[in-house]
Amino acid sequence: MKKTIKFLAAAAMAVVSIGQVSAQSYSSGADCGCPPIASRTPVLISTLLNNNSEFGTPGTTTALDVLLTCNNIYTLDIKAYVDSTKTLTIQPGTIIKGGPTPGGVQANATALVVERGAKIFAQGTASCPIVFTAAADPLDGSYAYTNRGQWGGVVILGNATNNHNAATSTSAFGGTCTGSGCNGTGVGKGYIEGFLAADSRNQYGGGTSPNDDDNSGIMTYVSIRHAGALLSAGNELNGLSLGSVGRGTKLENIEIVSNDDDGIEFFGGTVNIKYASVLYCNDDAFDWDNGYKGKLQFVFAVYGDSTNFPATDNGFEMDGDDKNSNNAPFSSPIVYNATVIGNGEVLLGSDNSAHAALNFKDGTGGEIYNSVFSNFRNAINFKSLPESGSTVESYERWFTDNTLKVRCNVFSEMDVIVVKNASLANGSGNSATFAADTAKLITTDGNQFVSSIPGFDPFFTLSGNSVVNRYDAIPTPNLPVSGTGCAVATDSFFTPAYYKGAFSNNERTWLTDWAYGLAIASEQSFGGCPTDIDGSGVTNNSDFLILLGKFNQSCN
Repeated sequence: MKKTIKFLAAAAMAVVSIGQVSAQSYSSGADCGCPPIASRTPVLISTLLNNNSEFGTPGTTTALDVLLTCNNIYTLDIKAYVDSTKTLTIQPGTIIKGGPTPGGVQANATALVVERGAKIFAQGTASCPIVFTAAADPLDGSYAYTNRGQWGGVVILGNATNNHNAATSTSAFGGTCTGSGCNGTGVGKGYIEGFLAADSRNQYGGGTSPNDDDNSGIMTYVSIRHAGALLSAGNELNGLSLGSVGRGTKLENIEIVSNDDDGIEFFGGTVNIKYASVLYCNDDAFDWDNGYKGKLQFVFAVYGDSTNFPATDNGFEMDGDDKNSNNAPFSSPIVYNATVIGNGEVLLGSDNSAHAALNFKDGTGGEIYNSVFSNFRNAINFKSLPESGSTVESYERWFTDNTLKVRCNVFSEMDVIVVKNASLANGSGNSATFAADTAKLITTDGNQFVSSIPGFDPFFTLSGNSVVNRYDAIPTPNLPVSGTGCAVATDSFFTPAYYKGAFSNNERTWLTDWAYGLAIASEQSFGGCPTDIDGSGVTNNSDFLILLGKFNQSCN
């Protein structure tokens, strides 16, 4: 018999729509000594910047280390930079609002940019998260989830590896590449997507001497909402943009809500991320490019309804280099324990090339294990025919080279298993199911393609801002890690998880108590408090350590 957990915000959530969040979910930070939201002092970020738009003393050219405190509500009214030699610290419980685009000029969209060499320490807690949201958000639960692109987003730039070379520079930056989105500026350097000006502060990458252990700081329990301003066609800011960020950076419990472009995008780099959720974005949930080779575990994404989010695209969109340079290194990240739910959209728009749970594009490699994907147009797209400048495409990496691995995952509510084609542009190409590909995915790689998953419901209905029915993102019982070649991750970054997907049916989700994501599930059904907490089949010290970490939390 399944027990039902009532989250702390359950009473408030009972009347809150799937796209809204109650004021209680905007924790006042009382546990951290923060005052009530209504009594906080408004502060314009521009008053904290020097005349180079960097944090420092107004009217000077000297940037200073800066502390943002939760007794204020800050408004980004300009693009704010953290100087390459300085540190920005944001106190738990602090709220930063992204102001509307100055003068209505999209290229001037407000954003927070952490330069190469700078550090950000935004260490929120479960009871005192740090929230970035739109200036118009009254923080009372009434701001609709359909509000997207209201400001820029958060950008972190580092000195780790990427695969840019001098041949991929735009003419605006002194190069010769004229294709849209070309942003390399030299070997190992590039300008981050979402900016038009050739400003050195917008560069990422360590050049010819990259540092893959580069440290850009810490972000924990951070929610970034209603961002993704469009600068020009195909040139938008993501909720969180990570340009060559190194693995010395810590990113955990990160949430992106209602972004008008991708949720989180990695442009090269080696940074790892754990406990990340992306809700209601209008493009891809997770995107990598330019030789990214980090690690991800416990990541969750769900799309908004197809009526209000017509441009939704892929769960994961993955590139080695979308300019087909075939430069080394090709992207090769490792993903465990993802749950990604699409909205069933089948119509294609100008920028929607796939509607796939997994869209493997220009020469990417990588590894995806023990995950759950549901309710997309296609399960997996592979780019199979090289374009000019490229020699190995993602299909060959998967089928022949074994440098792209898709193993031990579960796909449900999708009619088409594999799409192979040259460009994937607007869904063109061969959409048949190939016997050899299917055999490899199922027999060799241990993936499952099912019509439904017990206890898991990927469907939801919205009426305006009211929820008609909620989905359930947690299989019941847990989907065991079993099958051909299936195993639990054991290295120093990954947490052993003996189930598939981002959540276990045996414990409260990592969204509990702090995330906007609570608005999608005010009640969660799962088992009680079993002794075999990690689902490994035995009760041992591993279970005790999990229980110890949850000490003094409710389990009934």
